[in-house]
Amino acid sequence: MLRTFFALVLSAAPAFATCPPAPDIAGAIDGLIDAVQDAPDEGAARVLSGEMWTFWAKAPDARAQDLLDDGMARRASFDLAGAVTAFDALIEYCPEYAEGYNQRAFANFIREDFAAALPDLDRALALQPRHIPAMAGKGLTLIRMGRIRDGQAEIRRAVALNPWLSERIYLTLKPESTDL
Repeated sequence: MLRTFFALVLSAAPAFATCPPAPDIAGAIDGLIDAVQDAPDEGAARVLSGEMWTFWAKAPDARAQDLLDDGMARRASFDLAGAVTAFDALIEYCPEYAEGYNQRAFANFIREDFAAALPDLDRALALQPRHIPAMAGKGLTLIRMGRIRDGQAEIRRAVALNPWLSERIYLTLKPESTDL
């Protein structure tokens, strides 16, 4: 009986654990942003963007990484409700980790729940102000909400950091456009 109690307590211990601080990635991201601005072509820029993702998607610890990876796998298989649940757990555990918010916003964007995506993108950007995908995602979310000028302003901010972003095509939309 006592052994079962201790096994139960030990298995639940991670639920009570505190997430360590997210790693400081600002210097690495700044260096990659400088490099992508000097990229000779879109292919080279994609490689650098991929390197940025290795930093953004590096969770603070193994538990957070498992939650992030689970949510991303669920999103990739279009289990969007499961993805949001995984990202909810990640955010509850690591409320200062920007990627949890960015990924939950992405899942909600795919579900076309733009009102849910927007505050998560704002939080991701508050935590990582140079998170280019969160900027671009916020721009796309605002555009899908019909706020084309506001969305284009966000995309311009992202393109100022990475001029090779595919989202730059949205800068050609007319503010009154319905072709979203």
